[in-house]
Amino acid sequence: MARLDGKVALVTGALRGIGLAIAQRFLSEGACVFMGDLKPSEDPEVDAVLAPLGIDARYLKLDVAQEADWQAAEAAIRNETGRIDILVNNAGIDAVGPVDAMTLEDWRRVMSVNVDGVFLGIKICKALLAEAGAETQAGSSVINMSSIMGLVGYAETSAYNTSKGAVRLLTKAAAIEFAQARIPIRVNSLHPGFVETPLLAIGMRRWVDQGLAERPQDLIDMLAAETPMGRIARPEEIAGAALFLASDDSSYVTGIELPVDGGWTAK
Repeated sequence: MARLDGKVALVTGALRGIGLAIAQRFLSEGACVFMGDLKPSEDPEVDAVLAPLGIDARYLKLDVAQEADWQAAEAAIRNETGRIDILVNNAGIDAVGPVDAMTLEDWRRVMSVNVDGVFLGIKICKALLAEAGAETQAGSSVINMSSIMGLVGYAETSAYNTSKGAVRLLTKAAAIEFAQARIPIRVNSLHPGFVETPLLAIGMRRWVDQGLAERPQDLIDMLAAETPMGRIARPEEIAGAALFLASDDSSYVTGIELPVDGGWTAK
C-alpha cells in the first residue's frame, strides 16, 4: 500500500523546483494532488508539466499572497473532493542585497508571499484539514517550507532570512494552538539548504549582476564547498522529507523544524 493512498494534497508553487518534486512524490505514493501556481490554467507550461503526471494531478491558479485566490482554491477542492489531508505551503520568492539598498516595496513583496501566503493557507484551509484529520489517528498535515535561512543568518538576504524565520515560528504557534485545542492538524516546517532549483539560479544571477562572481556556477560551487556534505541538494531529497511529514509515519510529530541541508546548520 502506498503511503498516501486516499489522501488529497494541495502544494503551492508546484510547477517547478521543490514544489514540483513534492507533487511528483506525493502522486507516486497514491495521493490526489492539487498543484497551485501563478500561471493561468490555459498556459502551455501548465499542460506540459501536468500531462505526464496522470489524472490525479490537478491544477489551480493560486497567488498565495491574495486571500481571494485562496478562498477560490479551497472552494474548488471542497467541491471536487470534499477534503484536504495535506497542505504544503511551498511558494516563495527571495530578494538579495544590502539592507540599505533594499526598497520597502521589495521587502513587503517577500513578506506577502513567504509569510502572508503561509498564514492565509493555514487560515483558509483549516476547516477542511480538520475534517479530514478527524478521520485518522495521525491527523492531517501542514508542511511549511522555511529554509536554513530561517535558522541562521546570511549576508545580503535580510528579507528572505526574516520571512523564513517568521515561517518557522508561525509553524510552531499554529502547531501548539491546534494540538492544545485537540484540532487534528499537525504543523511542521521544512528547512532545505541550497537546492538545485530555478529560485537558486535566479538568486545566483542577481549576485553575479552585483559583481560578486563571474558566473552563477562559481557561486553554486562555493555553496557546495561550504556545505559539509560537499554538494547542494536535489529537489527529490527535499520531497522525501516532505513525504515523511505528510504520511502517518509522522503521526506524533508537530511543531518541529526539520533541516534538510547536508549538515549546513550543524556547523
